[in-house]
Amino acid sequence: MLSEPRSGRLAAWGNALLAGLVSPDDAALAMVGEDAVHRVEGLPGEPGPVGLTLAMGRLRGLGVTGFRVALPAPGHPLGLSGPPEFNARALDAEEAVVAFGAPYGLVPEVYEAGPDGDVHVEVLWHCLPVREAPPADVPSLGEAERELAEALREATEVLSRLDVAGSGPVAEAALDAYRARAERGREVLAPGYPPRAVRVLELAQRVALLVSLAYENGHGGAVSASEMAARGQALRPVERTARRAQVAAYNAYVEERERG
Repeated sequence: MLSEPRSGRLAAWGNALLAGLVSPDDAALAMVGEDAVHRVEGLPGEPGPVGLTLAMGRLRGLGVTGFRVALPAPGHPLGLSGPPEFNARALDAEEAVVAFGAPYGLVPEVYEAGPDGDVHVEVLWHCLPVREAPPADVPSLGEAERELAEALREATEVLSRLDVAGSGPVAEAALDAYRARAERGREVLAPGYPPRAVRVLELAQRVALLVSLAYENGHGGAVSASEMAARGQALRPVERTARRAQVAAYNAYVEERERG
């Protein structure tokens, strides 16, 4: 995973905005990222879709004081708390934002628009009711950091043994892009997050990159069915650990608020 999920950008910069650490315009610009435009539909009191700046103000007025991230996968409702209707839409999108302080959640729907050669991405966030309950299976930052370190060691050992670790020009280009991005001193998280959350998210992105390269490089040296099954068995828990850690990092702002 070479870029942060849209839910991560919205939650992180939404938290910075609610804390008064960034302006509404700067927060909206960071949330949109490289997309063309983001809108939010289904907000109470709004008859149609609205821009992010107005949406954040409306959510604040409804009592929202923070945002969490959910990155669910089949069989793993990571970060979700229900109800089933919201969980199903979040699972389809593979991500969602869950508000803290008021029972609302946001699920992105991504569109491509424009003529051939000039296609751009638009995102419509659907605001839906959520259940106010602890999010599913989200570790603490300390737990996430320990799990990631172990997962990285295990994945490297297993994938090297199966000869399916990232290799070749495509993998090298991806690794070079990751290193260049890190060296530019990019803001991994928005202002207001603890340094440990930044460290955990960076490590989670490295682990997720390793997993994505292993998947994208075809079968590599794992030519037999048993070897391919072994690779999948090795990657699945690592991928799960990386997702849990990302959610823990993005949710650290709200978790600190809850602790007082």
